[in-house]
Amino acid sequence: MKIIIAGAGDVGFHLAKLLSYESQDTYVIDTDGEKLNYINNHLDVITKKGDATSIKLLKEIGIDSADLLLAVTESQNTNFTISVIGKSLGVKKTIARIDNPEFLESTEVDFKKFGVDFMISPEELAADEIQMLLNQSSFNDTVTFENGLFNVMGTTLDYKSPLLDKTVKEAREKFSNVDFITIAIKREGISQTIIPRGDSEYKLGDQVYFSVPHYSLSSLYPIVGKEQLNIKNVMILGGSSIGSKTARNLCKGNFKVTLIEKEREKSLVLAEELNNTLVINGDGRDIELLEEENIRNMDAFVAVTGDSETNIMTCLVAKSKGVKKTIALVENMDYINISQTIGINTLINKKLIAASSIFRHIRKGEILALANLHNIDAEVFEFEVLPGAKVTKKPIRELKFPRDAVFGGIIRDGNALMSNGDFQIKNGDKAIVFCLPESISIVEDLFR
Repeated sequence: MKIIIAGAGDVGFHLAKLLSYESQDTYVIDTDGEKLNYINNHLDVITKKGDATSIKLLKEIGIDSADLLLAVTESQNTNFTISVIGKSLGVKKTIARIDNPEFLESTEVDFKKFGVDFMISPEELAADEIQMLLNQSSFNDTVTFENGLFNVMGTTLDYKSPLLDKTVKEAREKFSNVDFITIAIKREGISQTIIPRGDSEYKLGDQVYFSVPHYSLSSLYPIVGKEQLNIKNVMILGGSSIGSKTARNLCKGNFKVTLIEKEREKSLVLAEELNNTLVINGDGRDIELLEEENIRNMDAFVAVTGDSETNIMTCLVAKSKGVKKTIALVENMDYINISQTIGINTLINKKLIAASSIFRHIRKGEILALANLHNIDAEVFEFEVLPGAKVTKKPIRELKFPRDAVFGGIIRDGNALMSNGDFQIKNGDKAIVFCLPESISIVEDLFR
C-alpha cells in the first residue's frame, strides 16, 4: 500500500511511526527540513522536502499510484487544497484534517465531489473522548465496542486494590465470578508495555487495562479498588472549540456545566450559544476565582486551554481542592505518560487521538473499529471475522498468535463472550484484540 502524508507535525509523525512498523510504502512531505530530518533519524519512511500543494512534487513521488493521501498539516485550507489536487492527479482516497466541525455536520455540501473523501477534526474527537472519560469516571481510560457490549478500561492500581502482588492467574481464580481479561500493564521505569501472562504480577502504581463485558462493569470497581463516582458538576477551563463542544455534549447528558473563558468577547459569544452552561469571564489560573465559582463542589475539572502548562497546573489545583476527576489537554506528546506520576487522572492529546482515528483507514482486513490507549503506544482493534479466516481454523491456544497481542473478547450474535484458550472463533464473530505496533501485521494476517 502506497501512502503519502502531507505534514510532518505531531499527527503526521505519529501516523508515520505507526506505518513504519509495517511494510507500507510511506512518503512524508513537509517544507520544514528539521522535522523531516528528525523523521529520517527515527523512522523507516521516505521524506520529501517541499510544498505538498505542488503538482510537480506530487507527480514526482507518484501520486497517481498512491492508495491514500493524508493531508494533516496545521492549515485546514491547505489540507483541502492538497486533497483536491491529489484526487485530480489520481490518488485513490484522500483524508483531510479540518478545524471547522460544521463541515462534518453539513449535508448540503458533498465534499467528495471536490476530492475530499473523509474529514477528521481533532477537536471534535477530543471532546467526544472527554465525555466518554467522564461517563466512566473512576477509570482514566475507556474505549467501548458495539455500544458497550465490550469495554476496555484503564486505571492505576493503588494500595486499595485486592489485585496487588497477585499474579494474573491468581486474580482469575480469586475473582472467578467476574468476567474480565487483563490485556496490558504499563509499569513505571519500564518502557515496554507488558502483555500479561498467567505469572505476571500486579504492582502498586501499575496502569492496567482490562477488557470487560457490559455485565461485569460494576463488578470490576471493587477488584481494582475503586468506587463508582457520580459525576454531576463539571467545570471546564477554556472556551476553545474543544471546550464548547465538550460543554454541549455534557449538557445533553444532564451534567451541570460551568465554563471559564479568559477572553471577554469569546465568553459573551459562548454565553449566547451555550444556553444550559454557566459561562464565566475570568482567568482560570486565579485560585480566588475558582473558589468563588465553587470549585470545591465540582466532581470533575476539565482544562482545555491552548496552553498545556496552564491545563496541568489548574488540574493540580483542582485536585488539591478535592475534585475527584481531572482531565488536561496537552500539546506535548511527552507529557502523556506522566499523568499518574503528577496526580492528574488523564492527560489527552488531540493530535494523538486524531492520528489513531485516521489510522483505521489504513488497516487491512475487516476492521470495524480502532482505538488508541492514552498511556501506551498500542492499538485496540475490533475485527470482523470473515469466512475462511485463519483464526477460524483452530482454537485460540493453537493459533500462532504473537506474544505482543492478546484477545480481549468475542462478540457473537449480539452477546459478549470471553475468549479463553479453548475458545473456537467462528465466521461472523467480532473479535476485540489488543496489539503492540510490531505485531499488527501478523494479527491482521490471521484475520484474512
